[in-house]
Amino acid sequence: MARPRTPLLDRDRITTAALELVDARGDFSVPQIAARLGVRTASVYHHVDGRDGIVELLRERITDAIDPTTLDEEPWDRAVAAWARSYRAAFAAHPRAIPLLTASPVRAAGVLDQYERAVVRLLAAGFPLPEVLPVVVALENLVLGSALDLAAPETMWEPPAGARTPQLARALAAVGPDRADRAFELALAGFLTRAAALRGPAAPQEP
Repeated sequence: MARPRTPLLDRDRITTAALELVDARGDFSVPQIAARLGVRTASVYHHVDGRDGIVELLRERITDAIDPTTLDEEPWDRAVAAWARSYRAAFAAHPRAIPLLTASPVRAAGVLDQYERAVVRLLAAGFPLPEVLPVVVALENLVLGSALDLAAPETMWEPPAGARTPQLARALAAVGPDRADRAFELALAGFLTRAAALRGPAAPQEP
């Protein structure tokens, strides 16, 4: 019997199936992936390094949507803001993957390359080395929290009839449909202001 022209199973198909499960359920298992693809569970293991390997494939797939060239913009705060917006958009497309990915260390080479690029950009902008990772982690906290907020109901506060929260009701009526975006931009502006206070004079990038 002739071999199929398109392989029945490869890492890309496994990643797609896993991401579909995560988007729908918030998690995945290797047997679920196999069932979704119509193959045996053992066949999946021939292509990936177990569950941890699939998690890293998911991380790579989602972060591939982040535009790393934003970090080339000038000045540094414009670059970081543009990177944060791209980062947020990538994860807002798959918010249920966030708890899964934040529960394991980052090992994927392509993802680590993005972090390297961010670190180099901050060092070149004059941030002291001990401040670089706190700045990156703080930005991630902001970005991922906002990505989760985008997946939340538009109105997260629903006071029952007769509740003694008239000012909250007024604020809810006034906020408009872009609440999540406005909150993100407000937090991002505050973050950049605080980060700027940690920055020293711009320094030449080390080779």
